[in-house]
Amino acid sequence: MTGLTVGILGAGAVGQAVAGTLVASGLAQELLVASRTTVQADALAADLDDMRTALGSPARPRACLPQDLADCQAVVIAVRDHFTNTNTSDVRMGGAAANALLLRDIARQIVHGHPGVILVVTNPVDLMARLVAEESGHPRLYGIGSSLDTARYRLLLAAHWNAPPSAIGGHVIGEHGDHAVICASTTTLNHQPPPGPIPLARIRAALAQRPARISSGIGRTRTGPAGAVITALRHTLGDTDGTVELSRPWRGGVWLGQPIVFRAGRAEPRLPDLSPEESQQLDAAAAKLAAAFTDLAASNRKEIAG
Repeated sequence: MTGLTVGILGAGAVGQAVAGTLVASGLAQELLVASRTTVQADALAADLDDMRTALGSPARPRACLPQDLADCQAVVIAVRDHFTNTNTSDVRMGGAAANALLLRDIARQIVHGHPGVILVVTNPVDLMARLVAEESGHPRLYGIGSSLDTARYRLLLAAHWNAPPSAIGGHVIGEHGDHAVICASTTTLNHQPPPGPIPLARIRAALAQRPARISSGIGRTRTGPAGAVITALRHTLGDTDGTVELSRPWRGGVWLGQPIVFRAGRAEPRLPDLSPEESQQLDAAAAKLAAAFTDLAASNRKEIAG
């Protein structure tokens, strides 16, 4: 894809990883970096410029103000407010209230009326994607999360079956969090039924522990989400056809992860056939996210009024 301009809003750990991956991939010809401080944006753009020169990448990084992202074909929202996360469970929900106030302003000032694709990375991503979509009315907005869960699931199964990850077919949907739903009943190996039972308890435990293990070692996950962003960009912008698990509206307007089939950039949600247990799990995830969004909206109204 030639002449593509991608913007990144947020120059923290994830924003830096996304920007570096974009430069290395050569997907974008121009890369605009915006942050809450121009010093941070300038520094990241300079570092990326060194990288693209060393690699011979076509990407041209440039620092900008948030409002300068208006002409990008795609914008990745990777901002995170300052807060102390005290959650020991539902960890991704820990910053919901703080991040919501920040993303509400971004939705109104930057996303509203934007002509391109918007990808939301900020956690809790299912709630934040819905918030930005409802505040902005943007039709081509997606949340990143379940695609990373799916990649991790396939990687774990590949190790279990001693097969390449590309041979594994299967999805993780629902919440990017404690109510993730593993679609074990439709998982395949080389497009065939699996050779044996899937060790679901062990896989679930490994999926739950993996982000914490990464974060305890390097501060937080960063390159995994960056890879998921690049895959989502290729599909949403029409560079690649295929299926990606992204957060989009489901029943009753709840946003949750689901497989989206892309053809020339056009999106069609397509859930796999679910077992009765998986259907119940997805309903539980939707109920949780609906209640959390209602609580978040009420909390933010009080914050704004106060």
